[in-house]
Formats: sequence, structure tokens, C-alpha cells
Amino acid sequence: MEIYCTRPGCPRPLNHFSDLDDHSTLRTVQQKYCTACGMPLILVGRYLPIKLLGQGGFGAAFLARDRYTPGMRRCVVKQFQPAGNLTTTQLQLAQDLFEREAVVLEEIGSQHEQIPDLFAFFPVIVPSFLHRGQQDQFFYLVQEYIDGQNLEEELDQKGKFSEQEVLEVLRAILPVLQFVHNKNIIHRDIKPSNIMRHRNGKLYLLDFGAVKQVANAPSGVGSSSTGIYSLGFAPPEQMSGGRVFPPTDLYALAVTAVMLLTGEKDATELFDAYSNQWKWHERVSISPKLANILDKMLLPAANQRFQSAQEVLEALDSPPRPITPTQVHPHQPKQLPQPHAIQTQPPQQRSVSRTPRVAPLSTFELLIGAGFSGFEGGLIAIALFSLLNSSRITFAATAVILAILIFGQKQRWIEKIEMLVIAVATFGAISYFPLLRAGLSIEQVAIITVGAGLVAIAATALFRLIYKLLSLLFSR
Repeated sequence: MEIYCTRPGCPRPLNHFSDLDDHSTLRTVQQKYCTACGMPLILVGRYLPIKLLGQGGFGAAFLARDRYTPGMRRCVVKQFQPAGNLTTTQLQLAQDLFEREAVVLEEIGSQHEQIPDLFAFFPVIVPSFLHRGQQDQFFYLVQEYIDGQNLEEELDQKGKFSEQEVLEVLRAILPVLQFVHNKNIIHRDIKPSNIMRHRNGKLYLLDFGAVKQVANAPSGVGSSSTGIYSLGFAPPEQMSGGRVFPPTDLYALAVTAVMLLTGEKDATELFDAYSNQWKWHERVSISPKLANILDKMLLPAANQRFQSAQEVLEALDSPPRPITPTQVHPHQPKQLPQPHAIQTQPPQQRSVSRTPRVAPLSTFELLIGAGFSGFEGGLIAIALFSLLNSSRITFAATAVILAILIFGQKQRWIEKIEMLVIAVATFGAISYFPLLRAGLSIEQVAIITVGAGLVAIAATALFRLIYKLLSLLFSR
């Protein structure tokens, strides 16, 4: 029989003992030790790790056998293995999170059939392998083994999920979340790898190591220092280290659903940081109803999303109708159903439907656009004055062209790539044709146009600041 050593950094963790192939010997042997590092292999005299299942930032998971059960029941042994150079405070917090998983599993695992049961939780103290005369302490929890594949593995194997398959996932996991939230527990790490499908088809919610017990824990503990969230799945309130809520888990579940629908394996690839919005509709073909529900679950502010898993279930079961979220934060583009509506229209109608899907420009986009407009306005003015030799006509024509460019930015016909192409092409033309430079050198043209862009950025920033101050003043 092969037994896997659980000591972190063991040079040869796999050990083979032929005498343990005899079940009578296996049940009565007192202990076996790793031939490479001397680590006791039969944990608390009962659990025999036989295979490494995976490792993460805080621990490792092993498939094990329980020799004190009639059928040598398979189970999962999770060992606390913090990675990296953590401070004493961070290490203690990470250990608290590991112990919290055991506490939560003990509380809820036996109460819900889609959450693994906790079998044991214990420390093991052994002589140190690297430092003679010292001791190492390891913490373990033993939980029910779910024989199957997680959704991340399914996605790798079969590719994108159909709408019906994603609906089945949502209808299976949402009741589990409702149960957990009713216990004042927030999971905080919903993602495809933490949803396991048993061979019989039942879906389980795993990994409660990052849970937050709302009633008993201070807000934001550990969020920034230990990174107990998965990038791409965490909403703004969790990323900032603030309080978390049931809608925090719903946001992560929506990201999971979008990943399954698109077949994308990296959640961050579906989020456009430049426009600060999720862009996934163009990659799927699903009903407007489901798209609307996912859009609302993905809204940036927690109070704009569904407030409970039950609300999402009711929306899934309700007749198709538009879902209108509450007003979106002024600095966040709306994520409403319009982008999906474009997906479902015939190709010849897409240009007609472009206006309703326009999202407001963020402050960053506004300043970039202002810089582009100022730079381009300077180039256009120089070129037109060279050709027309009339300041009035040049001013009027430049104003008209700039108005068209600004309108194009507002309607998102002109975005970052188009801006770059237009600016490079215009500057290149003026550089190549001396007739368009009004007697100026290339250096002078560059100074004037860059200066115009900076002035435009400064003026726009000042105007936006004044506008915000006035809005704040009159809103009181």
C-alpha cells in the first residue's frame, strides 16, 4: 500500500509498504514513518493519506482512507500549509481561517446534504525535519470526500456550458447559499473549482476556509492582508477589504455562471478595466431573461444586486420580463440588459441598436478623451489654417470637426484604439506634408498640440470637480 507523506517540502513523499496490503495488518499496525523525512504517516493513528489532491495558498488536500471504518471509507484530509513569508499576525489570522472552516463544517455540514460533513479536526506535533531539537506543529481537518469533478475540471474537459446546464448549476447552488446565509455565514470564495459534481450528478459547495460569520467577526478582517478571495470573482466591497454581504456571494456565483457560459478559464479576461464593466454578452447566445438576471447580480454596488439567493431563484422562476436595477453609481457604467439585446438581434439591426447600450464615460475615459480632443484640435487647426489662411473659417471648421469627434467618443464609436489611430494618422500627415504646417517645424507642431491636449485635460478636470462640488452642495 502507498501512503503519502503530508510534511511540506518532503523530498520523497510517496511511501510504499507491502505489509499494509494485508488488511488485518493495516488495521492493527501502530504507526508508519516516512522513509525520507521521518514524518508519522498514519495521522492520529487513523487516517492514511494516499494521494495529493491539490495545494493552495493556505493548505494542501489529500485523499485518505479511514482505517477505523468497515469499508476503509475514503475522506479528504486538509492540512494547514500557509505559503509565503507571513508575519506573526498574518499567520495567526490564516490559522484562524483554517480553524473557522472546521467550525463552520461542524455547524452546517451535517445539516445540508450539499455541504461536506466534518469528520475530525486535530493538530499533529512532530520533530522538525530541518531544525534539530525543534518541533513542528501541523493542523488537519478531515471531511467527507465527494467523488466526482469540480466545475473547473468540467470546463477544461468539455468546454463551455449550455444555458440549460448553467441554469441547473444556479438552481442547485442558490438554495445552498440561502441556507448558508440564513446562518449568518458568507462563503466569500464561490468559483468553479469550489463547486463539485458528484458522480451521481449532485452538486456540492466546497471550501469554507474563507467564510465570514457576519454576526461574530469584525468587518473586513483579513481581506487585504491575507488575500482570502479569488481575483476576478470578488466584488468591489470585498476587494477593498470592507464588509461583505449575501450579494457578495451572488456576485461571485454570477461570475462563475458567465465563465461556464463563455468557456473562459480566467475571469479577469471577461472584465474590461478601461470601461470598468463586464463584457461577455457578445460571446454567448442565451435568453434575455438569464442575461438580465446575471447582469443584476454583477452590478458594482451590493445594494443594487439581488439581496438574497431566494430573490434570484424567484427571478429565475418568474415569467420573462425586464429587470430594472436600482440606479447605478455615477462612476460605474450601467450593466443592464441592452448589450444582450444586441446579441439577439439580426446583424443588419445592430447599428440601429447601438445608442441604447451606450454607458456613461468614466472619469478616466473622460480625461483621456479630453486629451485626445485637445491634441487633435491643435493638429486640425494648424492644417486648416495652412490651407484656408482665414482664422474665422479655421475656427468654425475646427469647432465642427471637434464636435463630431466628441460626439463619436460619447457614443463610443471612437474609443482608445480609434483615438490612437486617428491621432497618429493626423500627426503623420502633417509631418509628411510641409504645406499643412503653416510654416511651423515638427517640434513646434508637437509642442502646440501636446500643450493643447494638456490644457484640455486640465480644463475638463477642473470643470468636473466644480460640477461635483455643486452637485454635492445642492443635494444637501
